[in-house]
Amino acid sequence: MSRSVLLLRAVNVSGRNRVPMAELRDALTEAGELREVSTYIASGNIVCATPDDVVGACAHVRRVIHERFDVDTPVIHRSHEELRAAMAAHPFVDPVENLLHAMFLEGDPRDGAVDALRERLVAGEEIALVGRDLWIHYADGGVHTTKLTKAVLDRALGVAGTARNLRTVQKLVDLTA
Repeated sequence: MSRSVLLLRAVNVSGRNRVPMAELRDALTEAGELREVSTYIASGNIVCATPDDVVGACAHVRRVIHERFDVDTPVIHRSHEELRAAMAAHPFVDPVENLLHAMFLEGDPRDGAVDALRERLVAGEEIALVGRDLWIHYADGGVHTTKLTKAVLDRALGVAGTARNLRTVQKLVDLTA
């Protein structure tokens, strides 16, 4: 049986959009749409058996979260193979682990998105779009010094996304294996 991860955007950040993972696991298990549900860290990583209807499952999870926790958040699916391929395809040589993030996009970004984002990079930052994954290697100051804010990314990409650092992506590859 294949496994996947459903990634939640911007939950449990600075006390906002609170979605307790234990309660979410219980709610999703009770709802019965997903099988073999577990979570990984509080940032919103739901590991499960790959749903037959991925789009329907993402909509279902979004609805459960909204009804149970009054939080409306995109839910983005990646299969084990997609995660593994993303890790293999990132273009950065010897990245600093905590500075490299994969932003998993809900769909294809709009034309010209990468060029628009490159105009906002600070010295030392790099980006690369690989399929539906935007890889961001932040400068030494990390996410705290970037100009690639949520609003800038959303406007340029035209599609929702959620980012995870390299260590988390590798752990999700392992958990979905």
